[in-house]
Amino acid sequence: MESDHSGESWREESGLKWVWGALMIALVVVSGVTLAYMSRQKAQLGDLTAANQSLNSSLTDLRGQLQSVTTRLNEQAAAARAAVAAATASSAPVRPRTSANALAQTQARAAGNGQLADSRLKQIQSRLADQQKEIAGAREDLNKTRDDLQGELDSTRDELSGSIGSTKDELSASIARTHDDVVALQKRGERNYYEFTLTKSKEFQRVGPLSLSVRKVNTKRKSYDLAMFVDDNQLQKKSVNLFEPVWVNLQDQSQPVQLVVNQIGKDQIQGYISAPKYKRSELGETASTGQQPPPVTGPAQKQQQ
Repeated sequence: MESDHSGESWREESGLKWVWGALMIALVVVSGVTLAYMSRQKAQLGDLTAANQSLNSSLTDLRGQLQSVTTRLNEQAAAARAAVAAATASSAPVRPRTSANALAQTQARAAGNGQLADSRLKQIQSRLADQQKEIAGAREDLNKTRDDLQGELDSTRDELSGSIGSTKDELSASIARTHDDVVALQKRGERNYYEFTLTKSKEFQRVGPLSLSVRKVNTKRKSYDLAMFVDDNQLQKKSVNLFEPVWVNLQDQSQPVQLVVNQIGKDQIQGYISAPKYKRSELGETASTGQQPPPVTGPAQKQQQ
């Protein structure tokens, strides 16, 4: 009977390990696909921005040409008016036919120049209208791409936040208040547990994936101050209450690390650290090779200072 019961327990733990590994692999695959899509969308956004800048530059050039043509048209009209005025003032009564011919020629030249300028002006205005339509279309595409990218980012953020939040909720609901509770959680085989007993000191002690140092203990309020090294960075946690979980995100951990103190004495605290069984690097190797993650065995580790 004991052998059958041990076999069933082993199969249940093995099944949980496989389910947990499959969930982690699925999360890594979804994150990779999402990051690739985001990278492609960012590249398209950069191309549209460059096209918009090019269209704006062309629009500026066309506006300059339009201003130049308008200035030349005004100058030619002024010259034509001056020529007509000069011809009228210098004409003599004995040569009325010659003066009339000169006036007619001057007016004809002015009319021809005006028609040429009007034609060029219409061409420039047409090109300007086409450029403005292209700019409007590019801006619309740019806004649509930006909205799509923002939607994808929000969706990915919600999925990741939901996954991390559900993990925190599950761990918060199963806080161990005694050593026996820690042993019971360890037997589930879902995470690694490291028990510790620390006294007030400026020296750091290694506990699982963290280095800890107790700086202050308040037995009356059942709280403590803690310093820790996280990825080579020192962090301070002040006025942390008894049984209050402290969450720490490490670079190579697939889930947050949880620290809980379940006993507070004079200049001393006792508790445990809960960490994921597999690192990100191990999950990545498993996904690429198709192998099962290496098993992690052994009871809860208890450390004394």
